[in-house]
Amino acid sequence: MAGHIAAGLRVLTAVLATTHNTAERYYKAELYRLNGELLLRQAVPDEKQAETRFQQALTVARRQQAKSWELRAVTSLRHLWQHQGKRAVAYDLLAPIYGWFTEGFDTADLQEAKALLEVLRA
Repeated sequence: MAGHIAAGLRVLTAVLATTHNTAERYYKAELYRLNGELLLRQAVPDEKQAETRFQQALTVARRQQAKSWELRAVTSLRHLWQHQGKRAVAYDLLAPIYGWFTEGFDTADLQEAKALLEVLRA
């Protein structure tokens, strides 16, 4: 986020490689998501690879039954899809995940999700 995108991508690539070789996988979904975010912030954004990373993050989060990581992955994917004009698909993916939560609505992630849903509904 501080403009060190290439360095961030190198670090994330190394850390993700480590998760493949160890049992340390708790943050794997978030690492994929962050990788996708950095891919979109390059001078020439790589939307296709970023979408792949967001989908990987979503798959890992679902496998781990980690709703917070799932929400973050879907939120990032939704940003990309909205930019690509896929608003309905984005809404259909985000709404049920947001609806799963019964508390924590004052957290930044859920506040952002709620705001995004309102934009997508409009």
